[in-house]
Amino acid sequence: MTGSNLGLRLVVAGIGIPFGFAVVWAGGWIMTTVVLLLALAACHEVLGFARAGGWVPFAGIALPVTALLVVFAGWFGAYPPWAGIALGLLLATTLASLIFAIFLRGAQGGPMVAVGSTLLATAYVALPMAFMIFLRQHPAASWSPMSWEGTFLLVFPLLVTWIGDSSAYFGGRRFGNRKLIPAVSPSKTVEGAVAGLLGAMAAAAAFTVLLLPTMGGGLQLSVLAAALLGLVVGVVAQLGDLAESLLKREAGVKDSGSLLPGHGGVMDRFDAVLFTVPTTYLLVPFFLGWGG
Repeated sequence: MTGSNLGLRLVVAGIGIPFGFAVVWAGGWIMTTVVLLLALAACHEVLGFARAGGWVPFAGIALPVTALLVVFAGWFGAYPPWAGIALGLLLATTLASLIFAIFLRGAQGGPMVAVGSTLLATAYVALPMAFMIFLRQHPAASWSPMSWEGTFLLVFPLLVTWIGDSSAYFGGRRFGNRKLIPAVSPSKTVEGAVAGLLGAMAAAAAFTVLLLPTMGGGLQLSVLAAALLGLVVGVVAQLGDLAESLLKREAGVKDSGSLLPGHGGVMDRFDAVLFTVPTTYLLVPFFLGWGG
């Protein structure tokens, strides 16, 4: 990474982090709107992977369904009442894509790839993005608009993911020697992956010690529990990063887009988050109050 590129990354992060924190703290429809815009941009980028690979997905299906999944998540604010609608929308996406393939693709027009890439772009992006809303309003927190508890629950995996990613990058540059999975991502190393996990654990523990006590409320997360949750988040984050690297490598592109100067596209910044936010939502009840 060049010095100018690093400078751009720092400028964008310096603006984006406070803005993102304020959006998460506000919650409600303010946050839902921002998540919706991110989801649409990310879905567009995944559809772009397919196009770069020579396939033609049905963007006219993927983008509206992505929007509906996020809007319904904001409307219901919780996973259980949303789940049935989400399943119905994904089923409708599959069937509608097949119908479109009948009339627009034919047997020689790559119908299976068109349907598969349409469904992937929708589910890969919209479902995890919806869990940002659900984690912000998790039952474990005494949720209310502008809630510090809900803010902590969502900021936790975001912070741990991005600090772990930075630790992996700098650790790999300083100590990297053995390639991790060169067929997927030639630049990632075993040493960088280990540095990323250590950074994620340290970030989780530090965030809990420094910020959780100042937020008040009833959330109880010990340093040991936070570090262990940070380890899980760190592992899942690296899998999310590798998943996008795999898609980009197949498509033959370096970045998913250019929306975020110095960072690439939305997927380049949120690829790991798509894995870590749902994981945190599922695991956080088991770690809260444990080991204290």
